[in-house]
Amino acid sequence: MKKKMLLSLLFALGMLFGAAQNISSNSQSSPNIIIILTDDMGYADVGFNGCLDIPTPNIDKIASQGVKFTNAYVSYAVCGPSRAGLITGRYQDRFGFSRNPLFAPNDPNMGLPLTEETLAEALKKANYKSVVLGKWHLGAHESLRPLNRGFDDFFGFLSGGHEYFPENWTLQNEYEVKAQFDPYRTKLLRNNIRVEEEAYLTDALSREAVNYIEKYKNQPFFMYLAYNAPHAPLQATEKYLNRFDNIQDPKRKTYAAMVSAVDDGVGIILDKLEALNLSENTIVFFLSDNGGPEKTNGSDNGLLRGGKGDVFEGGIRIPFAMKWPKKISGGLVFDSPIISLDIFSTVIVQTQKIIQTKNKLDGVNLIPYLTGDNNEKPHELLFWRKFDQENYAIRNSSGDKIIGLKHGVKLFNLNENIGEDDTLIQNNTESLNELKNQYEKWNSQMITPVFLGLGYDKEYGEKHPNRFKKQNQN
Repeated sequence: MKKKMLLSLLFALGMLFGAAQNISSNSQSSPNIIIILTDDMGYADVGFNGCLDIPTPNIDKIASQGVKFTNAYVSYAVCGPSRAGLITGRYQDRFGFSRNPLFAPNDPNMGLPLTEETLAEALKKANYKSVVLGKWHLGAHESLRPLNRGFDDFFGFLSGGHEYFPENWTLQNEYEVKAQFDPYRTKLLRNNIRVEEEAYLTDALSREAVNYIEKYKNQPFFMYLAYNAPHAPLQATEKYLNRFDNIQDPKRKTYAAMVSAVDDGVGIILDKLEALNLSENTIVFFLSDNGGPEKTNGSDNGLLRGGKGDVFEGGIRIPFAMKWPKKISGGLVFDSPIISLDIFSTVIVQTQKIIQTKNKLDGVNLIPYLTGDNNEKPHELLFWRKFDQENYAIRNSSGDKIIGLKHGVKLFNLNENIGEDDTLIQNNTESLNELKNQYEKWNSQMITPVFLGLGYDKEYGEKHPNRFKKQNQN
C-alpha cells in the first residue's frame, strides 16, 4: 500500500514538474506572428476609430486587448509599394518599388527584387514556419512567388485584386490571361497548384487561416493574412448584406458587408488562438494597406483629407492595432507616429534566436515604447514619395508636415489641422525649410523605379508582346 502511495506521489510530482517545465518553455518561446492586412479600408471604418454604422467587434478586440495607434501610417498610398515596404521593413523607394506592379508572369523584374529579404525569410533563420494567405501583389513570375520568398505555404492569388465569387473564377491559370485585370478571374493557388474553391473569397481566406494555425500550432509560425476586402469589385453575399439594411447607399452597404466578413474572420482566428492556448504569446497586428478610396468603394476616412493615392493623411494614415498579451497591457492608446515598417523591426527581435537581417531596416522595435521602457518617440521623421506624380510628404513627431505637389509646398500642423485645410496652412518658414532639407537628404538615398507600373500598361504591353504567353522552360 505504501509502495503504491509512493509511486502515486512520485507520478504526481513528475506531472507537476513536467507542467512547470512546459509553462516555463512556453513563457520563453518565440511568439507566433499574425499580420492581418485589409485592402483599401478607410481610417474611420473600424469601431476603435469611432465607426458607428459598421460594427467590428472582433477587430476591436485587438485594440482593446492591446494597443490602438492613433498616428499610424503605411509607407505608400497604394497597394503594391505599401506591401513591399511592410514585408521588407524598408522604404520601398530604396529598392525601386515605387509603382504598382503590372501582372507579368514572364518578367522576373516585375515585383519585389531578389536583393530584398522578406520577413518570412528573416524568420526562417529562427526556425519559423510561414504562410501567406490572400493577395500577394509582389510579383507573378515564378522566382518572385511566395514559396521562393521564404514562405512555406501559400493560398491565394498573385494579382493586385480578385473577384470574390467563385463562379467568376473562369480562368484556369495565368496563361489564359489576355489583359491586365483578367487575373481577377483566375482560380486560386494553393502553393503552386490551382484549386477548385466554392466559398466566398473572404470566408475561404478566414477558413484557411484557422486551418494553418492548427497545422503550425506546435512551432513558432508567421501568418501574413492579406485580405483583398474591401478592395473593388464591391461584392458580398446575402449573409453579410442582410446585416446592413440600415445603410441606404448601395455602395456603402456592400462595403460594410465586406468589412463585416473580414471581422467575422478575425473573430474565428482569435477564437482559434484561445482554444489552442496560443493567444498569450501570439502578436497580432491589424492594419490597412492604404487609406480608403472613398468615391470608389464607399469607405470613410473621417476627418482626414484625401484618400488612396494621396500623400494627404487620407491616403497614408490607416487604422492600426496590435496585441501581445504576454508583453502588452490591454487598452493602451499610443499617439506618437509609427509606420508599417515597424512591424518587421518589432517582430525579429522577439525571437529566441538572434536574427541578423540581410539589409538595414527603416523601422523600429515598438515594444519598449509600448511597455514604457523607452519614453522617447519612435520616429522623429517619416517620409513618403510618389515618384511619377512628383509628390512627396514628410512629417515630424511634433505634428508638422509638409506636402510637396507640382504647384508648390504646403506646411500643416496636424495637431491643429488634422484635415489639412488650406485655409489653416502654417506660415513657419523655418520649419518648412528644415523639413524640405530633411526630405531632400532622405530622397537622395532613394532610387528611381526599377519597373514600369500600372500607369504604363500600354507601353509595357507594346514592349512585351508575349507578356501573357507561356514561355519554354528550357
